[in-house]
Amino acid sequence: MNRLTVETRTLGVLRWVTIAFLLLITVFPFYYMVMLSFVSIEDLQQNPGRLFIPLKDLTVETYRLVLADPEKVEGGQNFTLFLRNSTIVAGVATAITMVVSILGAYAVARLSFRGRREVSLLFLGVYLFPAIVLAIPLVVLFSKIGLAGSLIGLVIVYIVQTVPISIHMLRNYFETIPLSVEDAAEVDGAKRLTTLRKITMPLAMPSIMSTALFVFMIAWNEFLFALLFLAAQPERWTVSLGLSQLANGIEVPKTVLMAGSVILTVPIVVLYAIAERWLTEGLTGGAEKG
Repeated sequence: MNRLTVETRTLGVLRWVTIAFLLLITVFPFYYMVMLSFVSIEDLQQNPGRLFIPLKDLTVETYRLVLADPEKVEGGQNFTLFLRNSTIVAGVATAITMVVSILGAYAVARLSFRGRREVSLLFLGVYLFPAIVLAIPLVVLFSKIGLAGSLIGLVIVYIVQTVPISIHMLRNYFETIPLSVEDAAEVDGAKRLTTLRKITMPLAMPSIMSTALFVFMIAWNEFLFALLFLAAQPERWTVSLGLSQLANGIEVPKTVLMAGSVILTVPIVVLYAIAERWLTEGLTGGAEKG
């Protein structure tokens, strides 16, 4: 057996060992979380170390409790309301961010104006500020104008946070689209906005979808501003804030906490699975210009 054969076989084995290791450390925590969410706290206390649960021991009582209204069901955690709040906040923030970002990125990529390069760098520079630096001034400002404790205020914060990086991501992709395509549309009589809507946006759809998913994930999972803005308003909590309060409750069964964690995670996993192809193309599409 020569050296090349030995190296080829060794690398082949190491590749599968690496894949198995990565699958284990990424999938196992999620599997364990889902498994615990379908067992009762009594079963968990009797067999805390088991990794497989018989079908007869599975229960959906944990999900019933975590979703139920506490005024109607004892032990209910009201996650149905939190899901509604998170969906509204993340959905509205994503929609407005994308409208602003598409127009802003197109302007930076296609229009000529003084300070164009500086404006582009400014968008990225704003995103580099840690959220905690902006948190206190924004809380004080929003308290003075009456938006603290409201979902509208939280939506505005998420838009402010995500527009700069969204413009930066979309600009790179817009610059990869040949200018001649838009020139041909203008020769045929199309206005600038018509060209953007009917020519540029369909070609940039992979990047638009991946950016929208990125913004939605930030708004869905964000915790710091949700805590600062909504801590005193339980009826306006988002899922991430509700889950943190659930984790701090000493009377809440850990199986119910796992059910809440699954509810927080599943929407993002489903959206990622649906948009995975667009996400991959969108994140790498602007690399040549980056």
